[in-house]
Amino acid sequence: MTGNTLTDRQPIKVAIVGGGCASIATAFELSSPEHEGKYEITIYQLGWRLGGKGASGRGSADRIEEHGFHVWFGFYENAFRLMRECYAELNRDPGKCRIADWRDAFFPAPFIGIADRLQDGSYWSFVSCFPPGDGLPGDPFTEHDPFSVTSYLARAAGALQAMLLAVHAKRSNRTLHDEMKPRAPLAGSAQPASDPNDTSADMPERIARLLKFGAVAATAGLIEAAGLLEMVFASRSQSPSQGIVGLLEMMASSARRQLEALVGDDPGLTILWQSTDLVLTAMLGILRFGLVSDPQGFDAINDYEFREWMRINGASERTLDSALVRGAYDLAFAYDDGDYERPRHGAGVALRGSLRMLFGYRGAIVWKMRAGMGDVVFAPLYEVLKKRGVSFKFFHRLRRVSLNDPAKLASGERPYVEALEFDIQAEINGGNAYQPLVDVRGLPCWPSKPDYSQLVEGDRFQREDWKFESHWDQRKVGTRTLRVIDDFDFVVLGIGIGAISYVCEDIIQRDQRWRDMVVNLKTTATQAFQIWMRDGMEAVGWSGPPVSLSGFVQPFESFSDMRHLGKEEKWSTNPGAIVYFCSTLPDSRLPTNSHDINYPAKCLEEVRRNAIHFLNIDIGKLWPKAVRNPAEFNWSLLMDPRELKPVSKSERADESRFDCQFCVANVDPTERYTLSLPGTQKYRISPLDNTYDNLKIAGDWTACGLDTGCVEAAVISGRLAAHAISGSPALEAIVGYDHP
Repeated sequence: MTGNTLTDRQPIKVAIVGGGCASIATAFELSSPEHEGKYEITIYQLGWRLGGKGASGRGSADRIEEHGFHVWFGFYENAFRLMRECYAELNRDPGKCRIADWRDAFFPAPFIGIADRLQDGSYWSFVSCFPPGDGLPGDPFTEHDPFSVTSYLARAAGALQAMLLAVHAKRSNRTLHDEMKPRAPLAGSAQPASDPNDTSADMPERIARLLKFGAVAATAGLIEAAGLLEMVFASRSQSPSQGIVGLLEMMASSARRQLEALVGDDPGLTILWQSTDLVLTAMLGILRFGLVSDPQGFDAINDYEFREWMRINGASERTLDSALVRGAYDLAFAYDDGDYERPRHGAGVALRGSLRMLFGYRGAIVWKMRAGMGDVVFAPLYEVLKKRGVSFKFFHRLRRVSLNDPAKLASGERPYVEALEFDIQAEINGGNAYQPLVDVRGLPCWPSKPDYSQLVEGDRFQREDWKFESHWDQRKVGTRTLRVIDDFDFVVLGIGIGAISYVCEDIIQRDQRWRDMVVNLKTTATQAFQIWMRDGMEAVGWSGPPVSLSGFVQPFESFSDMRHLGKEEKWSTNPGAIVYFCSTLPDSRLPTNSHDINYPAKCLEEVRRNAIHFLNIDIGKLWPKAVRNPAEFNWSLLMDPRELKPVSKSERADESRFDCQFCVANVDPTERYTLSLPGTQKYRISPLDNTYDNLKIAGDWTACGLDTGCVEAAVISGRLAAHAISGSPALEAIVGYDHP
């Protein structure tokens, strides 16, 4: 096979394996009207629904059931552009569908919290409301790249000044409004301090003045210095002066000295100082390591573990052990083998992700979805792709990707995929296409179970409880082999990295890079549960806003308040509160037999036990009114969708009531979360890689420039795979793609 054979044939057949964000993004780009039908696209999907790790379904009472809690960050530029284009093309009638536009599907959720353990063993929650960012995610950008290192530095300096103002206000019992008023010259200076608004002054001279007179020893001096830094970095200089490094070092020393003097007496003030320490350390490290001008950017420090790199640049040990840092690791599941005693995260990946999240968002730092991710993301995308002519083959389990015989390659010809072998999990009645969506009061949604009535022998599958989405349930009704030229010209492999070793034996045996990739890119299983409660959050002792919080007791250290979803579901009485929890799931009991059909059930039972223990023992530390005594959750709070009305408050229920909630163990190879361990990023292969004539890979596990497990990384990867096949979208149109 050669590339020249494709130019003479229309259309070009593309087989996409997998239905997660990366695969769907690839299909969306290749089916774009600009290609005028050049690509004939077929998506082959395990089981009955799209979504990958972002799949959701509707269960009893139309409850939304997710793999974990899914929120979108405001820097997800590619993902939001995808959804904005999707909803515009879908053009739903708002009079008939309550989620007709992307702004109906997503809404700002600016509250982020961390839970910090105090010296007496109790927990204290710190909730921050992040201000709106300019514009909306997916809007066109100006000529300035918001994801450049100098842009991060300028925004970090602005945030640093805001935090220092908050510290100063808190310590002096003044309001932030007072602190924003014009200030008198700094007390203790030998001469008047420079005016931060005086742009005519020479920057090096002003920096030297601050250093000479030690003005940054006090908080007010730190505030002025931060304002000066913002102006310096906003100039977008590619080579900040050495004076800037000296100023940052002095600021960091002053901030750490004041932090260490707190001794935790004021947890709010402590967190502000720790945040200041983190920002100063990151800025200082960026300059010391020359990341502004290094062509590798943040990837230049990926061999360092993040805490190690921050320690090298002087971060306080109290800061490194803080809930702020722990919460960041929790959100990225950054624990080797799911072991909380082994936190590990590549420094470059962690730094890039943190800076984009904190300083690259638009509209809101976090956006929540009005319904399940399957409902507001994958159902609209499915509908648009169907209208564009994309075919979907559900109930197809990939078994093998076969390469051609290398002995038959012509001189200069690259190896290529010769065949794709599938197990057919179920046949559709009448040979029809499977219709996967259900109507939930006018909204197309994915169900939590397949529609057995559409399947040949569906009654038997339901009776025998076939697990169509389980790697360990190998039952099938047939096989199918696709062959190059006859059935496909290009293959896009959009499955998770955890599944690669099972289906790509040919490639792994012949290609050292693929062997290195599957060995070094480690994954972790995750666990999650959802609870629906009769009363509102105030009734359990939480008086704060609807927050996404991390840093709490492990496991289930992260949770999100999803109270808004109650009206999307079908209850006789709407829940007062809905909360989603998630965490890693340790890998200590992985099966030795990959066909152990009972393994997922064993893991699910482990998650159930973990959740019950967590609710009995730990949740009372944050929700004091949710427990009857220090070791017993008030199980009567939970709602059962089978009941016509909730149990009375006086009725005493036991932990068996948890069984009417929802929990999940994400242990299948393609569901596992890909870690960004230090020293492993170099083993990622790019979707642009052209080693194989007709094979492209897509997923958040590829070298996509973000290189961490999230929706945005998957969408970037999918767009890159589409570019590798068609030349579109242009690389400069893929926002934030900065991989060398």
